[in-house]
Amino acid sequence: METNQFDIEKYNKAKKRVKELKEFYNHLASYLVVIPFLIFINLYFSPKHIWFYWPMLGWGIGLFFHALGVFNVFPFFGKDWDDKKIKEIMEKEKNTKWE
Repeated sequence: METNQFDIEKYNKAKKRVKELKEFYNHLASYLVVIPFLIFINLYFSPKHIWFYWPMLGWGIGLFFHALGVFNVFPFFGKDWDDKKIKEIMEKEKNTKWE
């Protein structure tokens, strides 16, 4: 019974991870499609006033932080931190219920 529960947890974690990766790659794909389109619009319709770098920069920063989160690059508050904190809170709850 314990192994089955462990397998279910592993499956749910893997499913969540795949969802996060899929969302990031969708985010990246839309960036790679929209930004060149904005560059074209800017250079074709108003080449004297260059503005495309603002959305490219803003969206790029958002994409960068999204990648940091998905690929667990944050040294603080990463996925390991979440798991440790969840276990810590569950242990605390378990111990306080019986006191």
